[in-house]
This record gives sequence, structure tokens and C-alpha cells, in this order.
Amino acid sequence: MNSKRSNIQLLFVGLVLGILISIGHGVLAEREKASLPVKELRTFSDVFGRIKNDYVEDVDDKELLESAIRGMLSGLDPHSAYLDQEQFKELQVGTSGQFGGLGIEVGMEDGFVKVIAPIDDTPAQRAGIKAGDLIIRLDDTPVKGLTLGDAVKVMRGKPGTSIELTIVREGLDKPLKVEIVRDTIKVKSVKSRILEDGYAYLRISQFQSKTADYVDDAVAKLRKENKGELKGMILDLRNNPGGVLNGAVAVSDAFLSKGMIVYTEGRVADSKLRFNATPDDLLDGAPIVVLVNQGSASASEIVAGALQDHKRAIIMGNQTFGKGSVQTILPLTNGTAVKLTTARYYTPSGRSIQAEGITPDIELDKVHVETVESSIDPLKEADLSHHLKNGKSGKKNGNKSESEDEEETESLAQSDYQLYEALNLLKGLHILREHM
Repeated sequence: MNSKRSNIQLLFVGLVLGILISIGHGVLAEREKASLPVKELRTFSDVFGRIKNDYVEDVDDKELLESAIRGMLSGLDPHSAYLDQEQFKELQVGTSGQFGGLGIEVGMEDGFVKVIAPIDDTPAQRAGIKAGDLIIRLDDTPVKGLTLGDAVKVMRGKPGTSIELTIVREGLDKPLKVEIVRDTIKVKSVKSRILEDGYAYLRISQFQSKTADYVDDAVAKLRKENKGELKGMILDLRNNPGGVLNGAVAVSDAFLSKGMIVYTEGRVADSKLRFNATPDDLLDGAPIVVLVNQGSASASEIVAGALQDHKRAIIMGNQTFGKGSVQTILPLTNGTAVKLTTARYYTPSGRSIQAEGITPDIELDKVHVETVESSIDPLKEADLSHHLKNGKSGKKNGNKSESEDEEETESLAQSDYQLYEALNLLKGLHILREHM
């Protein structure tokens, strides 16, 4: 038996060595001094042999080796992973703007699934899922012990079917159970509207390959609606989990006319990249306020960091998520792939966002505002007997009455206080610009 086991181990060492040499030939060529850890490989083969001989049930070699690969990658960082053939095919769907599931961007933290951000207008957002939520159970299945890929696979499913998420949320004494009905997720990455005369709102929910084109179209539409140039714009990146790097670079470039946008640093030459802005600014220098929060991650942090470093925008809100790493997809010969963290990205000033995030210029928590009702209206000049008339026609400028404007402002303050304050800041920046 020992002889048989030794033969298995030796055969497996040879197999592993052969695979490593064939896959890593290019890497080893670049690193002539690198050597294979033969002692550790022997330990690995010993464990493999013991499992094959002594485990309570038969284990398929392919399954065992894939589990070993998954474990090897998951031990590196939360974003490196092994992608089987199905997962590799599904990887592209996130950049296309349409995919099936719940509509949440997730990662792993301490063995649990962590919500980076819910995607706008999806079942997850409508169910009240929040950035920072920890998912501990999927229906009756504990998340602990699952890989991120396995958890995502469970959450995805046929549209119309439901799943119950058990969530741990900061501030709650006990886990929260939320039932969500799956749907086909169609992400419209860019939304826009005029908030007030001259002041625009642009919302980017995630960065896709064509997001910059959508931004161009949105700004042109906003100008048309405004019947003239814009006085300023609010760029809303709250709960934007990121997406395609080139999309973030192109959006940053849309509002910058020169200088570096972002650069990446890694161990291999291909990971050292520089992205610079090209001439022209979509807003011609009009002020920008960028809204961020804990759910703003990755590509959205690139945009916020670039605009902040170039003093092109004021960043308002909460500390961002802090995902400052770059993942590269490395296809393997059997139709699978490895998603490997290959670089860190840095803002133009050289800041690494990894595990730190972007610190807003103005910290502003999300708060709920209520109107205080008063039974007594304050006395005004117009209420006094025999008061002097205004002396003018009394006509208001524009199509809206003063009371209508006040009601809209009040409604914005109550529905989205951060946006309300961002608009006030934007008005101040415009006034300052006009008087400089």
C-alpha cells in the first residue's frame, strides 16, 4: 500500500510539475531566478494521495484539482478567482448591460457575501438591499464555506423565481430576512434630468463599455432641455460598484482637458499603464459636484479621484469602498480562466485607493428631513394694514410660481438630502465663478 501511495505521489508530482512548467513557461522565462517549490509540491501531492486513498467517499480527480485551484486563488485576495467554463462565459454579461439575477454587486468578506452596491431599478434595490449588507444565508444554504462564484450561482436563476436572503446589517440587533424575486436585469447605466434652471443631474449606476457615449448623449440632451449652456452639474456615483476600466477613463476624460486620469502598477510590464486626458471638456469648465458613498467602488473611485486631484470637481458624501486593484482575465487551454489581481491603480497625485477609498472634500451623511408644521404663520410686511404696494406688476419670472419652486425644493430636501445640499453647493460654485 505504501509503495502504491508513493507511486501515486511521484506520478502526481510529475504531473503537477509538467502542468506548472507548461502554463508558466512565459512567466519563468521572465523570471530566470524563480524556482518551483518542490518541497511544498511534495506536501501537496501527499495530501492529494491521502484524500484519494483515505477519504470516506470517492472524489473525482478533476473536482479535487479544481477545488485546489479555487482555494489557491481565494487565499490571495477577495477578487482573484478560478472561472469554470460556465462562469467564464457569463463574465462578459456584466459589461453588456443585461444579465439575469437580483441586481447586486458583491464581494467576499470573512467568508460571507458582502454587498458592494445594489444596482438601480433592480429587484435588490426595490427590496431595500443596502451597500455593506452581509449575506449569511441563501434560502436554507449557509454562505460560510461557499466560494463567491458558488454564491453568485445560487443567487442567479430563472426570472420570476424567488430567493430568501438572510442579512446582517449594521445597526440591527438580529439578522434580517428579505425575499427577492429574480428578474432579467437590464441596466441603464446613465440617467439625467434638469434639477433647476441651468443645473443638471447626471446619474451613472455602473460603468459599461459604452457609458461615455451615453454621457455625451445625456449632456447634449440636458443642454437642449435647458435651452442653453449649463451652469453646473451634479455627477451621482453613489452605489456605483464600478465596471469597465476604459468606461471610467472615458467618462473622466469627458470632463478633463489635460493631465493624467489614472495609472496602474504591477509586477509585469503589461500591468504598468498610463491614461491621459484629451482636449475638450463637455461642460466647458462649469462646476461639478460628485456624490459618493460607501457603495462607490472601483471604476467610480477612479472617476472621483481623477476629478478631485485635478480640482475639477468637489467630492461630497461618504468615504468610498476602497477597491483599488485591477483584475486580469487569463484564459486557460480547457475553456476555463483565472481572474487574477495583477495591479493596483493610483490617482493622478499618486494615491492608492486600495483599502482606503476616496475621502470626500465635504463629508455628508444620508439623513432624513421632515418639515416642522406650525399652527401660526409668521407675520410678514404684506400682512400689515395699509402696507405699501410693491409698485410692480406682480408677474413672476418663468413659468413656475414662487410657491411651486418652494414645494419642489422642499420635496428634494426630504427625498434626497445629499442631492439637495449638492445642488446648493453647485449654486454657490457658480456664483463664485461668475464673480471671479
